[in-house]
Amino acid sequence: MFKKVLIANRGEIALRVIRACKEQGIKTLAVYSEADVDSLHVQLADEAICIGPGPSNQSYLKIDRIISAAEVGDADAIHPGYGFLSENAHFAEVCASCNIKFIGPPPAVIRAMGDKNTARDTARRAGMPVTPGSDGIIESEKEAMAIARKIGYPVMIKATAGGGGKGMRPAHNDGSLVQGFRAARAEAEKAFGNGAVYIEKLIENPHHIEFQIMADTHGDVVHVGERDCSMQRRNQKIIEETPSPIMTEAIRERMGADCVKLAKEVGYVGAGTIECLMDDKGHYYFMEMNTRIQVEHCITEEAYGVDLVKEQIKIAAGEPLSHFIRHAKRKYHAIECRVNAEDPYNNFQPSPGRIDLYYAPGGRGVRIDSHAYAGYTVPPYYDSMIAKVIAMGTSRDNAIARMRRALGEYIIRGVKTTISFQQTIMHDPDFVRGKYDTSFVGKMIEVRSGEFRKK
Repeated sequence: MFKKVLIANRGEIALRVIRACKEQGIKTLAVYSEADVDSLHVQLADEAICIGPGPSNQSYLKIDRIISAAEVGDADAIHPGYGFLSENAHFAEVCASCNIKFIGPPPAVIRAMGDKNTARDTARRAGMPVTPGSDGIIESEKEAMAIARKIGYPVMIKATAGGGGKGMRPAHNDGSLVQGFRAARAEAEKAFGNGAVYIEKLIENPHHIEFQIMADTHGDVVHVGERDCSMQRRNQKIIEETPSPIMTEAIRERMGADCVKLAKEVGYVGAGTIECLMDDKGHYYFMEMNTRIQVEHCITEEAYGVDLVKEQIKIAAGEPLSHFIRHAKRKYHAIECRVNAEDPYNNFQPSPGRIDLYYAPGGRGVRIDSHAYAGYTVPPYYDSMIAKVIAMGTSRDNAIARMRRALGEYIIRGVKTTISFQQTIMHDPDFVRGKYDTSFVGKMIEVRSGEFRKK
């Protein structure tokens, strides 16, 4: 097992990795930007090293500074978390060249699956259904227009790197295509240091279903159920749950088998997620694979009683999949709400600033993953998520009831948050019935626009 792990990330995921390491007797080394000097991951790690100014392209995306910190701190492994460099094959290669274990899949697999355009070709060869789209990277607006006209509008312009809804723009005609092409490339370049984009046919109002994959270095690959991530705003997930309320056992078995087959095909190692779009008739299409731990991994942990981050670390150390993962059985229904420092009554504008009062909910069946605390200043440089509320129960109704109670207990003052917005969703009759798809949030905001404009 590793002696010391550097966490190349920040916020709640950095805390999550620190806790998994501590429970296994592994020392932790945090890296942080100047803006994160007072962050909890800096305070709770065994050691911490500053790697640059606040903007991520001057700190958390600087490979040379992270590697230098690992060498100075004598870390023998690096956990990248999600976002930032977690799906950067070059970073994984540099780690290997410096005899530092990258806790994730091999660089070749990251290239094959982390690059979303290449992943589509790989999935197609493995026999998974794939939506029509471009054969490679789109280099110009003219080429984009030709592809879009060929496959037919509407289309989705998507960054080939990264995730989190960044670098994605829908287009319904030539005009919106040109605007979306420029915006997607600029956003992707800023977020991931890679502005490359591709185009695929837009399946309107689908369900977003993903399967959790775990694979060891001994050829054992399993899935740990599905998560429904259809509750999205501007292509960013805001609520996830497992199991999906629309999933049948027959579709679960077939889709899960396809996902495991694809992971085996590429020689996957570690924790990964295969994401699909599914229509109301049960037809599904491969969308992408995230070659890292997901934000929403927590609901799988709570529903199945497993620890995916610990398992990641053990796999990277060469251990086989644990009995708990290979024979995981779902015991509960789990729902996650992402709490962002945003103002839902002002077009969800980010709300950085100092948190004056912070009280997190608790009690049976409630888990909070957060790096926020009273006196903490939310920086303006990063994703606005400051907490995840996970509620579980023996039924979906029970999990929803616990989530309502937890959100009602949550007190955060000093910055605006999306807690009230999440509470509205938890009481929506269609959500309670499990009748929703990726268009749900947008339609809800449109219908209740007056409520979401008032102060």
